[in-house]
Formats: sequence, structure tokens, C-alpha cells
Amino acid sequence: MNSAATPDKAAVAGQADPFAADSPLPLHYPQFDKIDDSDFAPAFDRGMAEQLEEVRAIANNAEPATFENTILALEKSGRELDRATSVFFNLVGTDTNPAREKLRADYAPKFSAHGDAIRLDPKLFARIKSLYDQRASLGLDAQGQRLVERYYTDFVRGGANLGDADKTRLKDINGQLAKLGTQFSQNVLAEVNDSAVVVDDKAQLDGLTDEQIATAAEEAKKRKLDGKYVITLLNTTGQPPLSQLTNRALRERIHKASVARNSRGNQYDNTAIVSQVLKLRAEKAKMLGFDTYAAYVLDDETAKTPEAVNKMLGQLAPAAVANAKKEAADLQAMIDTEQKAKGEPTFKLEPWDWAFYTEKVRKAKYDFDESQLKPYLEMKNVLENGVFFAANQLYGISFKERTDLPKYHPDTWTYDVMDKDGSQLAIFIFDPYARASKRGGAWMNSYVSQSGLMDTKPVVANHLNIPKPADGKPTLLTWDEVTTMFHEFGHALHGMFSDVEYPYFSGTSVPRDFVEFPSQVNEMWADWPSVLANYAKHYQTGEPMPQALLDKVMASQKFNQGFATTEYLGAAMLDQSYHQLPADKIPDAAGIMAFEAKALAKDGIDYAPVPPRYRTPYFSHIMGGYAAGYYAYIWSEVLDANTTQWIEQNGGLKRENGDRFRNTLLSRGGSKDASQLFVDFTGHGPDIKPLLIKRGLMEAPQDGGPPADAPATTPADVGSDG
Repeated sequence: MNSAATPDKAAVAGQADPFAADSPLPLHYPQFDKIDDSDFAPAFDRGMAEQLEEVRAIANNAEPATFENTILALEKSGRELDRATSVFFNLVGTDTNPAREKLRADYAPKFSAHGDAIRLDPKLFARIKSLYDQRASLGLDAQGQRLVERYYTDFVRGGANLGDADKTRLKDINGQLAKLGTQFSQNVLAEVNDSAVVVDDKAQLDGLTDEQIATAAEEAKKRKLDGKYVITLLNTTGQPPLSQLTNRALRERIHKASVARNSRGNQYDNTAIVSQVLKLRAEKAKMLGFDTYAAYVLDDETAKTPEAVNKMLGQLAPAAVANAKKEAADLQAMIDTEQKAKGEPTFKLEPWDWAFYTEKVRKAKYDFDESQLKPYLEMKNVLENGVFFAANQLYGISFKERTDLPKYHPDTWTYDVMDKDGSQLAIFIFDPYARASKRGGAWMNSYVSQSGLMDTKPVVANHLNIPKPADGKPTLLTWDEVTTMFHEFGHALHGMFSDVEYPYFSGTSVPRDFVEFPSQVNEMWADWPSVLANYAKHYQTGEPMPQALLDKVMASQKFNQGFATTEYLGAAMLDQSYHQLPADKIPDAAGIMAFEAKALAKDGIDYAPVPPRYRTPYFSHIMGGYAAGYYAYIWSEVLDANTTQWIEQNGGLKRENGDRFRNTLLSRGGSKDASQLFVDFTGHGPDIKPLLIKRGLMEAPQDGGPPADAPATTPADVGSDG
């Protein structure tokens, strides 16, 4: 039953509620120009009420449970709520405001309670269980049978088998977690803005480009600090200006402002929230039959157990830290040499020095630095002649910008995506720039997901946080930003190529430790010679990047990987350390930062010049969907390294490989076991060695055989259910 039950009802409701019916725009693209913040609350209330009415009708149906009257009916329920929440939460992430933040805080516990009301309905669960018990004899195809199994699993994991008292407590826990998670993310965004570094003297900005200095001056004006300069922060520990600023004292100020965020004892301090969330999660896991929250989460991922994750991370950490220390020795030597040449005393390498001297060492080793690359990496050219070009060569899809659709923010671009046969595949939104109203990081989201059952095609968006240049100036990217564009478009392809029947399985609806895999594979095209040659052109002259510079880019790909791997592992292992604690071992607010230090030391990842990519109080991933799951990036990268190796060995950038990847994996969403999808494409289970070689943590074999010091790794160890 559709929540907009009849055309008359939809028409009447639509006068006040733009979410009452599907958008009339192409592919149901949202009517951003007709949506006011005041529309959300009525749509939420109406949508929840209508879905509960639909669910009650399913649960109380006098007819015996069937796939159609129970599972498919659930798949079709809550349409208005889905439309309203998909737009709302995407806007909260990309362009929030006080009204939206208040709505998010007000409705977080209400949405939690709504979900619990469905998952903990005993009559509904009885119908699902009866279908689950007889699933082999229902005459369903593989996707239909998997849908029954996933609904049953989700309800059990949601507490459907608990007694009444435990269900009541679970509802309370879920409500508290929803409220605390919202407070955490709001504090992170507020603190990023509040911790921006104010600079009085332009001379201190030596090393930044004229465009960057103009942007800092403009930011100061926005804050009514005319004549000053403001360096805004990203949500990561590392801050981009640190690679350029020659003023060491300013670098130190920026770094210390970054790492102190959300633990300063002010109104944005998140340490108490972290402690509360961890304790509630541990209690919830115990209630559901698991020793720790990590065990609960991982049981439904491809990793399956904390032990498997610990083993994989533990294999990587020693090599990563050893490489970071070798890199640090090179940086210290550069510092010593420079200081001696200036006749000044040397100093010990600190975290705020790493990025700055890394660029100097890069230039010395490879005779180039990031500033030489940027003129060849103009943003829209990278998007259209790099990211889109690679997708066209690999999959045969094409893109056409359109300007007739409404935007939620002026700094976005919209494209029709056409399939290889000329039919429309999807609509793609590109939202590249950082702004105070936007959360940190980079991500993909869906406004409309593909489904054969609902006859819908995808509307997906990519979001980045590239600093916006002053008006009239080009957007020139770093190599990391280029790689991020390719990465996020890999997620977009996963959403756009979805070809499943049921909404439950659409697009990126796969385990967390699998979802990053296709996006990481797409990064391989950023430096693929024919792709790079197509987009790496000077923004003023159109001249291609010189071959010598191209060669240097390629040669330096493993440079600084000790740092990159160590900072990532610091965060990933910290996530596991917290979530593998039983409730009675979780520290209170006052002990959170001390626990962080001890946990990093315990795991051998506490190398002072390389702090974790995220410190606990601003580690948004683990307060959201990546709780006990931040390891997923490196777990997925194991699969990625195997897959890129397979593609390279089978001809690289060609349609046959693209079609195989699309047909066996990208189009399947969550309709098949994730580990099996990997095997379907590569023909074998995953192996950790290609990742170690890719990151420069192990030498490639000279004879094609396994390295002598390769850790013993079987498919069961990494990314496999086996």
C-alpha cells in the first residue's frame, strides 16, 4: 500500500506537503525550489503515522503470511516518510541551518521510536518468522529468498526475540543513542567553525597562494574581522595549509587547534557523549546476546568477528609504523640540513611539521611538489574529462550537464547520465565545495534509489569539501582531492548501476566493510595513463602535463604511505579498542582521552609525529554508521588491491572489464552475499599481499612468486565469510 493511497489524497496533501507524492520532475528528482523547512515536520508526522497504519494492516492481516502480503507489503510501506527523510538528511549534511538542526534534534528520538515500533511488533515478527522458517518451499527466486532472510535477521538484531521488559529498555537505549548521536555531530560542526584560526599579520601566511590568502581574508570578513585572516579547519586531524605555511609557530597553532577540538571543556566538548554512547552500545549488545558491541556489529559484516579484524589490522600496523619512522628520518634530515644552512639550531620533528617537510622531501626525491601539479588539475576538467571519461571508456555511459533542474545550493552541478544504449540511467549531482553549513569529509548519497518493484531509477550525489577559491579564480586541486573525486564517483557508480528488484538491496546497500570496495577500485583510473592524459591539462593554456611530471607523479605514488597508513590505522584500531570493551570497562568522560593514549600504545600505533586521522571527540564515523566499522576502509582496500591487480592483468581500461565488474558486482547491490560477489568477479578469495605491495609496506616479488616475508593469509582471514 502506497502512503499516498489515492490520487485525490496525494493532490490534497500535496498542496501543503511536497512529499505526499513522487516528485513530477525527471526520475523523481527532488523539487528543491518548492521545499521549505516548514514542510519537513508535517511530512515526518504524516509519514510515520501512515507507515504505522500500513504496518498494523500487515501484522493484523487475517490471511496467512505470504511473501506478497508481508515482505513485499513492507517493502512498499512508508513512501512519504522515505521521500521526506532522504531529502532532509541529505540537506542536513550538505547545507544545514538552525531550523534544520532543531528538527534533527527533535526528531532523532522520534525516528528511533518509530523504527522500534515496527521491528518490535510481535505479530509482524511472527509473520516474518513463519516465512523465514518455510523460505525454501515458497517458490522464490534467490533474490526473493535472500530478502526474507535479511528481514528476519534485521528484526532479530533489532530485538524482536527479546522479552517485553528488555524490549522496553532497548527502545529507551535506541532513543538515547539517537539523541546523543545528533548532539555529537552538531558539536563537531560547531567546533570546526569555532576553532578556526585567526591570523593578524599577512606575513604569517607566507607559503599560501594569493588565492588562498584572499579566501582567508574573505572568511575573516564574513566573521566581521576585517583586516584579518581566518584559516578554517576540516574535520580530519591534518589540515591542508600545514603543507605550505613556512611559519612554524602558525603551523603549531593550527595543529593544536585541530587536535583539541571537542575536548576543550567548552559547550562543544564531546567526551561525555562518547562515554555515554559506548556504555549504551555495550549494554545493547549484551542484551542481544553479544559480549561486546564490536561482536554485535561484525557478526553482520563480511569480517564476522573482532578477532578477524584484529588480526588483519595487527598484520598491517608494524609495517606501517616502521615505514612512517623511515619517512620521519628523511624529514628530520631535511630539517637538520636546512637549519644548519641557516645557522640556526635544529628542532625535533613534530606533527605540525610533517606535511610541510614531506613536500620538501617529495621535491628533493622526485623533483616536484604539489604546487606544480595544481595548474593541471582544474576541478571541472578533472570531473568531466577525467572521472566521466574513465566511466565512459570502461562502461560506455555518457554525461550531459543540465541547468533546468532546481538546486539546493548554487555551488552544485547536475548531469543526466545516459547508459550505453542511449537510455537514461540516472541523474548525478556534484557538490564540491566546503562551507560552514556542510559537514566535513566526502561522501555519496541517494535521493532516489533504483528498484524494479517501485519502477525507480537513481538520483545520486557526490559531496566533497574542496576550499572554494575567491570569485573569478579557478578551482585547482591537490592530488588527494583528485583521488577523492574518483573514489566518491565509485560510490556513485555503485548506486547508478544498481539493477535489483527490491528497494532493500538497492545500490550501496551492502555491508560496511564491502561498501568502500567499489569506490576504491575506481581510484585506479585517476593515474591511468590514458585517463590522466585526457584531463591533466593546464587550466590557462590547455597544454598537457609534461610527460616528465607525469612520470614523477607515477613514481611517487607510494611516497608517504607509512604516514597515510599509520594515521588511518590509529583511528581504525582506536574504534575497535572502544567497541571491544564490555560495559563495565568503558571509561567515564574524564578518562576518554587517557584511554585513547593507552589504546594506541597497546596496539603499537602510538607514534607521536603521526596522530590518528581522527581523535575520539571528533571521530564522526564511529558515532554514525561506521561504529566498530572504521576498519572497513582497509578491509575493502584488500579487496580493491586484488581487483585492480585482476583488471591490470586482464587489459586494464576496456569495456570487457567494465561490463564484467558492472554485471557481476556493481549492479547486484546487496542482493547476493558480498564475499561471493567479490569471488564472482575475481575468481578467487582475497589475499592481503597485493595491498601490502600497493602501499609500499612490502616489496613486490621479482619472479612473480610470493614475497619471502609475506604474512600467511587465507581467504578466511580477510574479507571472506569462510
